[in-house]
Amino acid sequence: MSFNDDVQLDTSSIGSGGGGGGGRGGLVVGGGIGGLILAIIIMLLGGNPGSLGGDQTGSDPNAQNVDSSAIQQQCKTGADANKYAECRIVGTVNSAKSFWSDELPRYGKQFREPGTIIYSGATQSACGTASNQVGPFYCPLDEKIYIDASFFDLLTQRFGADDGALAQEYVVAHEYGHHIQNILGLLGRAQQDPQGETSGAVRIELMADCFAGMWAGHASSTKDATGTTYLKPLTETDIRSALSAASAVGDDQIQEKTQGRVTPESWTHGSAEGRQRWFIQGMKAGDDINKCNTFNVNDPNTQVVS
Repeated sequence: MSFNDDVQLDTSSIGSGGGGGGGRGGLVVGGGIGGLILAIIIMLLGGNPGSLGGDQTGSDPNAQNVDSSAIQQQCKTGADANKYAECRIVGTVNSAKSFWSDELPRYGKQFREPGTIIYSGATQSACGTASNQVGPFYCPLDEKIYIDASFFDLLTQRFGADDGALAQEYVVAHEYGHHIQNILGLLGRAQQDPQGETSGAVRIELMADCFAGMWAGHASSTKDATGTTYLKPLTETDIRSALSAASAVGDDQIQEKTQGRVTPESWTHGSAEGRQRWFIQGMKAGDDINKCNTFNVNDPNTQVVS
């Protein structure tokens, strides 16, 4: 989905440093898309995937934070968002803020803006070390989204996702969806029931996909402070791009690629079909957030709210 060239980007909520020390593990909720990939690799090597929430000793020791002042200088308009991945993250965050700050009050919830940390290699979060091995994730302890833009290349090169703009914007909108779940008081249900086809973890992830779809369905009507719309209308190519990313990060697809077999009892994010299904559900939901209630169906991988 392309940005309008003259829309103004707001970098005020964008940072390049972490929100806390790296010793507090186990609290990376909605551990992102990359977290699933790394968890599977760790299990294959005989390690403990529970260590994902803590310090990632496999992080690049030479990694450096992205210079936030450089982002502020580089990311000023929609034309920049169309050109640079980091600016595309900024623009998507801006658009998501515009949508959800209007949407949540309809349900009696006050919107609060999350921070977004764009980093390279590794940085600290209140949930532990964020690294390019873990990929994008949301930390509820500091209410920040952590994204290494190089993950988009991994998603395309290793897992076959389309390299289109909406595939990348979907990843950002999904993590933003976890912040909305946090505001709604739902995010903790992922840890209460952490794995399996119909687990709370899977339902939380699929709900975030649905919230990403809700944003996508409204994205071309979100506006900056001057009233200029952020994004151009969705095209069929955009939708295919997003669905390719949703499919690429399905538990079954990643397990098949990494271990040669599918083990639904260990799922934490949902099937490829389920992730696509709920993203589309969100696009069709209009302003009805209840259409994203993944806890209201028996099997969220094959069903959506009617």
